[in-house]
Amino acid sequence: MPIYEYECTKCKERFEVLQKADEDNKGLCCPKCNSDKPERVMSAFCAATGKGGGAAVHSSPGHS
Repeated sequence: MPIYEYECTKCKERFEVLQKADEDNKGLCCPKCNSDKPERVMSAFCAATGKGGGAAVHSSPGHS
């Protein structure tokens, strides 16, 4: 299940919720002011790549 970030429309508190992708925000309340009007916001994310942008290949015992 993905973690979604929400912002309260009343007090602007941001909080995260672990929920199924097909669930909406009905029933969610702000943990700070208890408002029932949170809006899903775009979260920042980070992506890391290996040196040179390629994938690392490791050998495993039993494989040639």
